[in-house]
Amino acid sequence: MGSTGGRRAVAFAPGHVTGLFVPDLRSPDPRGRGSRGAGLVLELGATAVAEHFPAKRSALHVSDAEGSPLPITEEAARHLRPPRSGTVRVRVRHDLPVGQGFGMSAAGTLAASIALSRIFDVPRHRAVEVAHLADLFGGGGLGGVPSILGGGLEVRTVAGVPPWGRVTHRPVDRRILVGVVGRSIPSPGLLHRARFLRRVSDAASGELDRLGSRPSLESLLDASEGFTDRLALAPPRLRTVLRGLRARGARAAQAMFGESFFALASSPAVRRRVVGYLASTGVRALEVGTAVRGAHPLPLPAHPGAGPRVATQAF
Repeated sequence: MGSTGGRRAVAFAPGHVTGLFVPDLRSPDPRGRGSRGAGLVLELGATAVAEHFPAKRSALHVSDAEGSPLPITEEAARHLRPPRSGTVRVRVRHDLPVGQGFGMSAAGTLAASIALSRIFDVPRHRAVEVAHLADLFGGGGLGGVPSILGGGLEVRTVAGVPPWGRVTHRPVDRRILVGVVGRSIPSPGLLHRARFLRRVSDAASGELDRLGSRPSLESLLDASEGFTDRLALAPPRLRTVLRGLRARGARAAQAMFGESFFALASSPAVRRRVVGYLASTGVRALEVGTAVRGAHPLPLPAHPGAGPRVATQAF
């Protein structure tokens, strides 16, 4: 973890698609706030490289791979670095588009928090709490960080990060399709509107209960389709694509809150029809597996920029 004159650490956090959720902000402790819901943890996510160099003056630099600022991740970093900590640099690489419902804000913030916790000897639970609070108050999401502490199919039965919240994970050995249809939907504004949150709760009413204690991928897609249709947040072109996918035999729902989708092809024949349809409409899509584990530190790469390799297939 050390380097000449400083320290360096790397961590990875998986992305995530939310199929349905119920906002729950009642807890007096913000670590117990967030949402109940369910979704899928993806093998693609965010990799964060954190570096610390001794210096007379403190400085903090947080950016993505293109040098753009990441305010939510920076807020978490501010709470994790000690006072008079010298120069701290954090660079985050996102595997999927930011702001499209793939959990990149939560993944990048959690990966950065875990990497910084390794450098500054901060307990992991503290890094998780800080990442959750930064994402929650920064408008990134209501349940992204708790969702990606494990892999596979996740169900949040109690809002918040453990031990305040409760999340169960089940392995899923299937591949799903994810695609982007248009521009991102700004979640911070939506998540601060009480009327919108009531609308979300109404749309999710009953769907989460129908998942049962041991939901399958198919039952998750059933509930997610119902939630998508009842919430009616999808813009016109996304609604058209969802209808097209379903008409060809796929299960398809909006990835909350993106102008994007996730879908399951139940057979090779359905997959061929779906791939042909997406290609004909010019929709950008990717076939991706689910993560087998949640956020975790990585060994230092032999070459800068190296990260986890996962099996994906773009159309």
